[in-house]
Amino acid sequence: MSKVIEGLYYSESHEWVKVEGEFAYIGITDFAQHQLGNIVYVDMPEVDDEVSKDEDFGAVESVKAASDLLSPVSGTVVEVNEKLSDEPELINQDPYANWIMKVKLSDAGEVEGLMDSKAYEAIATE
Repeated sequence: MSKVIEGLYYSESHEWVKVEGEFAYIGITDFAQHQLGNIVYVDMPEVDDEVSKDEDFGAVESVKAASDLLSPVSGTVVEVNEKLSDEPELINQDPYANWIMKVKLSDAGEVEGLMDSKAYEAIATE
């Protein structure tokens, strides 16, 4: 069974969000990395890019497939996880420790529309 962490928010497209003040860290869930298999490349946005809720912000490529990443929130990218450029497999090792981007939220209320761990568990086990 996929690991789901309490205290994070989740999107239907299998991204997680960790909110810290006006910032949010965003990555993909354990379920998503299991579905993809061995991740070989992470296409990340640039710092200062604007991301919009439910819009593409990058992609994750594995030996099996490529999957677009959809931003669960809107905001400005303030940091990307540079480690993933050289070691995309870190997401397979621990998807919750290896976030993809950090965003300054433009509408913190959007987080309320995301799922909590219990709701996400229900769809991530299907």
